[in-house]
Amino acid sequence: MSTTDEQPFEWAGPARYLLPPAPTRRDDGVRVFSGVTYACPAGYRPLQLDVWVPDTAAPAPLVVWVHGGGWMTGDRRYLPETLRPDQLFEAFVAAGLAVATIDYRFALEAPFPAQLHDAKAAVRYLRAHAGELGVDVTRIGVAGESAGGHLAALVALTGHRADLEGDLGVVGPSSAVDVAVDWYGVSDLETMPRATPPPHVQAKLPEAMRTPPEDVLVRGLEGQALADASPVTHVTEHAPPFLLVHGTADWLVPYAQSERLRDALQGAGVPVRLVPVDGAEHIFAGSRDVDGLVDLSVRYLADALIGARA
Repeated sequence: MSTTDEQPFEWAGPARYLLPPAPTRRDDGVRVFSGVTYACPAGYRPLQLDVWVPDTAAPAPLVVWVHGGGWMTGDRRYLPETLRPDQLFEAFVAAGLAVATIDYRFALEAPFPAQLHDAKAAVRYLRAHAGELGVDVTRIGVAGESAGGHLAALVALTGHRADLEGDLGVVGPSSAVDVAVDWYGVSDLETMPRATPPPHVQAKLPEAMRTPPEDVLVRGLEGQALADASPVTHVTEHAPPFLLVHGTADWLVPYAQSERLRDALQGAGVPVRLVPVDGAEHIFAGSRDVDGLVDLSVRYLADALIGARA
């Protein structure tokens, strides 16, 4: 059969992202968008996020939450075991804030800066689809714990770095944010000690988790590339305000890591508060008032995002 008169086949390529699905509505009016595919990186699993939207008169300001897990494990739907299931997410919506909880590629899937590209793509997607989601993105907060705190800090500090933006998913909208909360995240990979887990922890780890996760994340990167993975590198006077919360007995990510980021932000004239959690280890283990730390963090974000609209 001759193909001379046929129209040439045009392939648009695989989807870069999918539109938000219809939400479920709870009895209290909270709308939950589950499994929203915000980016489809070629050769990897689709990256998804969930959005919890409170029942407010006006669209609610948005916080992007980044889970921890040493850049090697974790799930956007689950919090550290020192918190009750969904505790932080419920606290956000109770305070009148929407929260998006996001996936990102793990270190054995792709080395840095893939994780930062993913988080930035999520922010851009949320900005582009704010209307369908019913959220206010004129001001956005970012927060995370452990590896997620590290990525949240990087998102907050690299809005000016076009070379670290990536091109996943929605392109065009800004990935900049207006306020950040970092729970016990790494701030400087060059000074981060390679801690050996206590024997009772080491015995439970699979072989792939026994290499320091920072080394897996950067896969031998040196010089500027290693510095790019360190939040302290990116501090400027234009950085947004930060709340840092860190256990003083944290053996995995030493308290000094948050001190380094605080000092860099203070030196640049950026508003920053470091809250030491006396005697607490990683994930606030040993703290007698995890509820208070959740409330403190939610109030900080609500003051920055809702208070700014008053």
